[in-house]
Formats: sequence, structure tokens, C-alpha cells
Amino acid sequence: MSRGSASRRTVLAGALGLAVTAAVAAPAAQAAPAAPAASAVSSVDAALARAIGIPATSAAVRVRAEADRAALGAALEKRLGARAAGSYLAPDGSLVVNVLDSATAARVRASGAGAKIVSRSSARLHGVTAALNRHAGAVGTAWGVDTATNQVFVSVDGTASGPKVAALLATARRYGSAVRVERSAPISTLIRGGDAIYTGGARCSLGFNVRNSSGTRYFLTAGHCTNLGASWSASPGGAQIGTRAGTSFPVNDYGIVRYTSTISNPGSVNLYNGSSRDITGSGNVFNGQSLCRSGSTTGLRCGSVTGTSVTVNYAQGPVYDTIRTNICAEGGDSGGSLFGGSIAYGLTSGGSGNCSSGGTTFFQKVPEALSVYGVSVY
Repeated sequence: MSRGSASRRTVLAGALGLAVTAAVAAPAAQAAPAAPAASAVSSVDAALARAIGIPATSAAVRVRAEADRAALGAALEKRLGARAAGSYLAPDGSLVVNVLDSATAARVRASGAGAKIVSRSSARLHGVTAALNRHAGAVGTAWGVDTATNQVFVSVDGTASGPKVAALLATARRYGSAVRVERSAPISTLIRGGDAIYTGGARCSLGFNVRNSSGTRYFLTAGHCTNLGASWSASPGGAQIGTRAGTSFPVNDYGIVRYTSTISNPGSVNLYNGSSRDITGSGNVFNGQSLCRSGSTTGLRCGSVTGTSVTVNYAQGPVYDTIRTNICAEGGDSGGSLFGGSIAYGLTSGGSGNCSSGGTTFFQKVPEALSVYGVSVY
């Protein structure tokens, strides 16, 4: 997958559509800035507006406002401790904090956020996911906390079967209404032969360009991609642009490639309309947050976060602590960028469905990969 930013930068080898995203610390809650003029609306904001059903001129404002509300939600959860049971952004972009009693609800509302009294604490729901994690390896399944419904979801695709899946479902049933079982299209990693970035006969998408403290430049992509080969090029059978410097899959799904050529590698993400989005930092996602991804198969697609610490079980093994979204992706989008504004959040890992009928996509979190490899977005 790839992304880009301001047209003042050229995306790596043009056709690569390099995806590079960065995040900045979310500012404290404040009034949303005025909406930009219609002529200033970018393609990424227009795509986001279509995905979440709001006017294009409002999309950029919503992204900034969501960052503010997410910061407020995190601060309230920390302040309230065990009396809070998670927070999320509602479909209209408003902040909702789950609480366990009316007194705490009043405190939340006094802060300017919405409050919802629920019956299950965060500790209880995370205890359920910990129990389900003992069934990691049940291929074709995924699970995590759905803060909006105060439940744990268990997603099971149509191919999932056998004793491991049966044991997983038996455990889920023990928790009654605390667990919701969903059916999905087949869950798999998203890779195939093609274009974008290549190793051997396989194609993936570049995620983010990064560098270490000495200025050496690399790019991040999915680990199930870097597992496939050490030498990478910008075209099928083309000249080498980099060599694998690290890979981790399953359990995680990230890999890093060191540039060995002088090909242009700006810190931006391809928007697939001749322009790009500059990435300046990395960050962690929030339930309900509106984001976009860029990839070499399906270009720019947008939607929202539906889970922030999800276990997904591929045929190759489980990957933990992923981001679940309702953003579609297809084969060849693997490794591409998940971003919001100028913030890098994730690398496309896998999912179910497609961009014709819609689907679910899981993303490896970017901050973990940056920490492991000692690099940063730029």
C-alpha cells in the first residue's frame, strides 16, 4: 500500500506510490478550526467524506477535531481509572466514555464528553480476550473489544473449522452476552504477484519511509511480505532498490528494507491522484477514528477504526494487537499505509472481503515497528 502528501515531494519512483505516514501528539481538547474553503479540500478529505457520509469541506475539520476528542477521552479514562470502561468516537464524531455508575457519568458530562453507563468493566472485557488468546491459531478467526457495544467480538470466516475453532467457540459461549460472534468472508493476508514493490514474483505495497538517528533510510512494509524475499525492486525484475534488514511474521506483521539505491524516497504518502500527503509523525489509533489507507491495488480508501487491540488468525499463524477497520483492501495492498492527517498509524496486514462489496482490514501498528527497529518517520 502506499501514500503520499504535498505535491512538493515526489513519491518514490512515481509508480511505487510509496506510503509514508507520521503522527504528532494529539492537542488538548479545543474548539474545532473553521472549515476550509471548498477549493482547499484535498482528495484524501473528499474520500474520507464519502466513506463517512459528511460534506467534503467538513472532513479535514473532523480529522483534527477527532484527534482532540481522542486526547480528551484518553485523559478521562486515565483520571477515572477503573470507573471508566473505555471510550470511543460515535458515528457523528462525538466522544463517548463508558462508565460504570451515574456519579462517574456526571463527571464525564461535566468535562464536555458524552457518557454511557455500561455493565462490563474494561478489566472484565480484557479478561475475556485473554481467555480467547489461549486459542490463537484457530485459522480464519479474529477477536477483540468492541467498546461501542461493551462486548468482545469474535469473527469467524466461512472456512474456519476443526477442533481449534470449536474450542474457541466453546470458550466464547461461556461468557454469554459479553461475547458477540460474527460471520465474515475468508480472512487472509493480502499479497499477490503484480507491481508496486517486488520481491521475486510477489507484489506488496510500501508502507512508510523511515530513517534512523544517523540518517540511513529504510521503508516499512508488512512482515508477511519481507518474509518472502531479501531483495526488493520498484518494478517486476527491475533494479534493486533495497535489501531486507528485518522481518517479523506471524505474531507481528512488520518488516524493514534498507535503501541501496538513490531512488527518491520522500516522507509522504501517495494519494493516487497525482498528489501526496506529507507524514510528520506516528501515533496510536482510537475506536471510531476516521482514517484512510493507500495501496497499490485499490489506491486511496477511507473508513473508521472498529477495534484497537485485535488478535487475527491467519493460515500462517496469529498476529496480536492489530487495528481492525471497515476500510476495504485487496491483494497487493499488503504493507501499505494507514494514516490520518499527517500521522502514520498502521501497515496493511490482511482482512476479508474486497473493495467491490466492502470488507474488513487489519493493520499492524506502526509505533511498535518504529521502536523495534530504532527508526522514525520523516
